[in-house]
Amino acid sequence: MEKKRKPFNVKIFYRRTALIIYDIISVIAASYLALLLRYDLNMEEIPSHFVEPIERFLPLNILLTLLIFYFFHLYSSLWAFAGETELQNIVVSCVISALANGIGLQFFKVTGQAVPKSYHFFYMFLLIICIFGSRFSYRFLRGYKHKQQNKKNKISVMVIGAGEAANAIIKEIVNSNFSTMVIKCIIDDDKGKWGRYIQGIKVAGGRDKIVECADVYEVDEIIVAMPSASRGDIKNILEICKDTNCKLRSLPGMYQLVNGEVNVSKLRDVEVEDLLGRDPICVDMDSILGYVQGKIVLVTGGGGSIGSELCRQVAQHKPKQLIILDIYENNVYDMQQELRMKYPELDLVVLIASVRNTNRMNWIFSNYRPDIVYHAAAHKHVPLMEDSPTEAIKNNVFGTFKTAQAAAMSGVKRFVMISTDKAVNPTNIMGASKRICEMIIQTFNKHYDTEFVAVRFGNVLGSNGSVIPLFKKQIAEGGPVTVTHPDIIRYFMTIPEAVSLVLQAGAYAKGGEIFVLDMGDPVKILTLAENLIRLSGFRVGEEIKIEFTGLRPGEKLYEELLMEEEGMKDTANKMIHIGKPIELDEQEFFAQLKELKDECMIESSDIRPLIRKIVPTYHYQDPDSV
Repeated sequence: MEKKRKPFNVKIFYRRTALIIYDIISVIAASYLALLLRYDLNMEEIPSHFVEPIERFLPLNILLTLLIFYFFHLYSSLWAFAGETELQNIVVSCVISALANGIGLQFFKVTGQAVPKSYHFFYMFLLIICIFGSRFSYRFLRGYKHKQQNKKNKISVMVIGAGEAANAIIKEIVNSNFSTMVIKCIIDDDKGKWGRYIQGIKVAGGRDKIVECADVYEVDEIIVAMPSASRGDIKNILEICKDTNCKLRSLPGMYQLVNGEVNVSKLRDVEVEDLLGRDPICVDMDSILGYVQGKIVLVTGGGGSIGSELCRQVAQHKPKQLIILDIYENNVYDMQQELRMKYPELDLVVLIASVRNTNRMNWIFSNYRPDIVYHAAAHKHVPLMEDSPTEAIKNNVFGTFKTAQAAAMSGVKRFVMISTDKAVNPTNIMGASKRICEMIIQTFNKHYDTEFVAVRFGNVLGSNGSVIPLFKKQIAEGGPVTVTHPDIIRYFMTIPEAVSLVLQAGAYAKGGEIFVLDMGDPVKILTLAENLIRLSGFRVGEEIKIEFTGLRPGEKLYEELLMEEEGMKDTANKMIHIGKPIELDEQEFFAQLKELKDECMIESSDIRPLIRKIVPTYHYQDPDSV
């Protein structure tokens, strides 16, 4: 098949022709001017035997120079974006042209010497100046035009950081025709950089100058370009930035710089987790790899926020097979597509099923024979479960019972249940249901070869039902931001951190333990809301208001991670602790479970008193007393 010819580009033809004509003039000018400079611009003093060889060799010199320039891409480069490579090509090609000129003149000399020795240096210098001027003048004019246009842009920006990442960001903003930002100043703690300039932008001072400069330069947006800084350092800077009422954006991390991916498109809005003030939790990945690699792993609730992250992290540890189970097909479909694209060699099975369906669960376990089970399927939304308590019990308690029983009967080696801090002294149905699940897990561990364990942790940033997405939505709509109580506090952790600790806790498991993750210091929800408003560039109480709505049914001011009587035992990871199992009367426990199941099946109007019998630490407000 005949190849299609590229269409003739008249614009490029004219540009290249103009450059060639200019270069011919440059070679001629450099040839004569070099002699003029040698004789102090006095033509009468120039001997004719020096001029004659230059004139005789000039046509050949022009041809050779044009060929050299062509070889070094001086007619095909995009000079609007010229940089170091193009500059090097100009210098090298001109030096070679000067050498060729020097050699060629020897063949056309009239006397013993073709030209004065200084001529060659002047020729090379003049040629470089001429060619550099023609190629880079367009870029300089374009940059000047853009800077003039930039002055009219609406978004005034301060950049924090004067390193490689900051330089890359500044360069892109300054040179872009599409940027709506104009950089006013740079902040850096390195005193050696104060008063100096990057891309024409002054380094105004250290972090103590942030608020002052934001006011003086009328800054609208602050870009934190410090990908290698610690979380603690970033937290300190962001705390200062909150007082400026500027919108904040940052680079995700150091890997962007290493991969050469530092550009404006990689900037992200500063999130509240940046203010937690600690570095990401690290785990012993080798221990996780040791017990997941080559195993058949089943994740229930695999389409949820915690379950999906479990699937991602298990997938990268090379399991023999990964089985994702969920009742909701949309989320699990997205997870399936993501893993297939990222891990094409992964043996992936996706199943739609309810953990409440005994026959379905038994069939799945008997057919797939998983080695490890992560049980994340559950109803977790506290207020909704207060309105539908029997559904919480059916799904959380008896769904866990049926899944655990199917796992035990099929010979699963390890069963890890995801629990919650709300199971400690619960004040809501969701927390009480999870406490019953823990009791089921610990009881099963005594009677089966399967190692049953539970992992308990607090709120997860960005998970389904988390306050952060709600706050962001409310801010985007102009407020108000709703907080239940000014004193309510919660423990927080990111989803990847929580899941990696779940995986490591599973590696430590011997059976019967309740692992408790160290969530760090608790955070006031009011503080989170205020920070998020400020980080979004709004003034708290003026542009975005905060309203207190009162504690919701079943909600308490603070969460606990461990019951008093459980005690605390450390593991090899200081972020993971083990609660001592609490003794219970198994015969009475299973009798109560049967009664609870019967009450749920007939949709009893109030199962709370019965739950209180099973979980003595459960406290709730009697609806009749309200």
